[in-house]
Amino acid sequence: MVLIQFLLPARRADDTSAHRERLKWTHDELVERFGGLTAYLQAPAAGVWTSPYGRREEESVVMIEVLAPVFDTPWWRDYVKVLEKRFDQESIHVRSTEVTVLDE
Repeated sequence: MVLIQFLLPARRADDTSAHRERLKWTHDELVERFGGLTAYLQAPAAGVWTSPYGRREEESVVMIEVLAPVFDTPWWRDYVKVLEKRFDQESIHVRSTEVTVLDE
């Protein structure tokens, strides 16, 4: 099994109801594809990075996790493009880690 994780913006000050709807679409898509997910929504993390233009950027982010039998690289490449557009992000980093699940 692989644990797949990525970060999404936690909120948008200018557009909170539409942002919640985008999070719900993403939730529903992932549950349909993977049968479930974990979303850490109550305590957003603080993401900080340097933009390509040298500016320091900060954003509240939430972690999304799914379990899958394998990491389908082509599917995730396509889905990340959808998420980047949906959440107006320059990039979304997805990581996968091989895990042992005890209740299999």
